[in-house]
Amino acid sequence: MSNHSPLDPPNADPRPILSIAPGRSKRLRQGHPWLFSNEVVMTTEIKALPAGSLVTVQDAGGESLGVATFSPHSLIAARLLDERADAAIDRIWVGARLHRALALRAALFPTPHGRLIHGEADQLPGLIVDRLGDVLAVQANTAGMDRLTEVILDALEDRLSPRAIVLINNSPVRALEGLPQEIRLARGALDGPVPVEENGFTYLADLLDGQKTGWFFDQRPNRAFVANLAKGRSVLDAYTYAGGFGLLCLARGATAATLLDRSEHGLDLARRTAEAAGLADRLTTEKAEAFSALERMGNEKRTFGVVICDPPAFAKSRKDVAGAAKGYRKVARLAAPLVEPGGFLFLASCSHHMPTDRFQDESAKGIAQAGRTGRILRSGGAGPDHPIHPALPESAYLKTLTWVLD
Repeated sequence: MSNHSPLDPPNADPRPILSIAPGRSKRLRQGHPWLFSNEVVMTTEIKALPAGSLVTVQDAGGESLGVATFSPHSLIAARLLDERADAAIDRIWVGARLHRALALRAALFPTPHGRLIHGEADQLPGLIVDRLGDVLAVQANTAGMDRLTEVILDALEDRLSPRAIVLINNSPVRALEGLPQEIRLARGALDGPVPVEENGFTYLADLLDGQKTGWFFDQRPNRAFVANLAKGRSVLDAYTYAGGFGLLCLARGATAATLLDRSEHGLDLARRTAEAAGLADRLTTEKAEAFSALERMGNEKRTFGVVICDPPAFAKSRKDVAGAAKGYRKVARLAAPLVEPGGFLFLASCSHHMPTDRFQDESAKGIAQAGRTGRILRSGGAGPDHPIHPALPESAYLKTLTWVLD
């Protein structure tokens, strides 16, 4: 097999060698897909490589362990792409990875709506692809994937012939690799919000709005569980964005739903979805900051049969964990009084830096501070289209708790 790839040096020069420091190859050999900057030999030549370059990874004894993308100024210096050092990282190679990912998703869900590529867990480190029917949302979070963008788009068109592909490259992690922020239509045409099918319900998503990759597919199984509890009950869906939880609750028989978010655009998408589904007469939307709105509702002695709180990440780095813990405790403290006796409280954290046990502890403290008691019915995570890489606990980022309160 030819070892020439779009990220390779010009003129068919051999790939640069990235040497692992003596005694530091064990993690990579055991399946971890990353090499950190303190695990490799940073020669002058290696440091001078453009971010995202392909390198041949060798251990201290000169044994080749694979091909990786290299970022000289990132803590994660190298991300392994293939254990075959001579693999051509080209359109055919990307297509093979896509074929594997498509086969898995076809086994999971009956419709083409969900996370198609989930980074390292799908052997495409740093790449996220969401599939919304015939529209694709792509996020390249590393310099290597950013430089491969056109190859990736070509491979996606080869396999799926999408109506449109949108690049949603506004993730904060791109800044860590010196990459610019952008949202743009990369291929095809898009004339407005896109239908999203999930749990038998059709929503609207706006890929050009910049919210994640247009839709939060990770909460799919959790939405279904909570919606089945909502029949015959009133619902408050805080941090709703486009109504993911609250609208499904209405579709499953909730008596009324109040959607709370600070994004008027998200609330407008929710209202349009409700109107199309014949649910508008049971829907109320409120544009407000969640903490203040939850506190005000508590002062007004309002209660609901189901309260949902799915906030954005409070901990964006390890140094934020203490502050984030207080934030999750506050969410629980403000939300618990709004749950009627025997009702349900759903709490979520999408901060991978927040340990599961601490999230549960802080949630329990908040509920206790509100003078309530309860039991955990279900502890959940992301849907199966967000597979967890066994060597990367960071990929198990989503944590959810469903409580019944006394």
